[in-house]
Amino acid sequence: MVATIKDIAKYTGLGLATISSYLNGGNVREENRKKIEAAIKELNFEVNEVARGLKTNKTKTIGVVIPELNINFCTEIITAMEDVLRNHGYATIVCDCRTNKELEKNAVDFLFRKRVDGIINMPVNSDGSHLSCFHKAKKPIVLIDRKINGIECDYVLVDNLTAAKNAIQRLIDNGHKRIGMVGGPEDVFTAQERMLGYKLALMEAGIVPEDRLIEHGDYTINGGARCLEKLVKNNRDMTAVFVANHEMTMGAVIGINELGVKIPEELSVIGFDNTEFARACKPKLTIVTQPKEEIGKNVAELILKRIAENKSEQEIEYKIIKLQTDIMEGNSIRNLKK
Repeated sequence: MVATIKDIAKYTGLGLATISSYLNGGNVREENRKKIEAAIKELNFEVNEVARGLKTNKTKTIGVVIPELNINFCTEIITAMEDVLRNHGYATIVCDCRTNKELEKNAVDFLFRKRVDGIINMPVNSDGSHLSCFHKAKKPIVLIDRKINGIECDYVLVDNLTAAKNAIQRLIDNGHKRIGMVGGPEDVFTAQERMLGYKLALMEAGIVPEDRLIEHGDYTINGGARCLEKLVKNNRDMTAVFVANHEMTMGAVIGINELGVKIPEELSVIGFDNTEFARACKPKLTIVTQPKEEIGKNVAELILKRIAENKSEQEIEYKIIKLQTDIMEGNSIRNLKK
């Protein structure tokens, strides 16, 4: 015979309201939580998620839309995020839009039809129109990594401007002045911030940024290789390069190897956020590292907070959490001062 909520009440001696609150994700006293969980295990109680969803208008699921599932940056964030959400009784539906705006819109619409309680998005579309159904329904939205002007929601970002400045400063401190940059798409927020950081670091050091030392890639391995090869061939005086994306870092190293350029003897390199690849390179790459686990935890906690709140749109004070990066030292920077 299938156990019911009344059986749990009889087993624990607790009221139906307390047990219902626990099952629906509400707050209960720690000692009561332990009693209920012990009863659920002993009685093999299973929650009827469909029935609960119809009653509460909550599905206990969160939609996630990311550009590429095979990117380490995305998967590590999802892992950290799911750990937090799972501990609060939430599941996720993850959609990979393959960096395609139309597929991203289709994925968001699909998740809306699935009645997810909120959506987490690392956006490809820069105007935010793909999220209009969630906005109209007043369902929580948390954006990762990329800011969209005019969209009222929560953000978890990395301080990309400072990240780029610190990377370029590391090269300048080692005597480099002709520093190239493999940047991202010009309409992407992260790429804009990193490009601004690159230029500010140079100007603060009295170095005039030159367009000839800048190439804009597409955040892909092939794009990184193509940009790096073009920079090297067109700038024989370039002594260092900053590659501002994890996928393009791999591509840049491939391009360097194919050109037969030696790191760091002929070209110093700072990459971006690909620690496993950086350690596998010879010499080991110096790279900017992002706090992926911290990003994931903050994203999960923000969306849970919004779901739990019972506030009108006018009462919500949206948050922008901006996290700092670090630099993992390698052996890919030559000191020109020695």
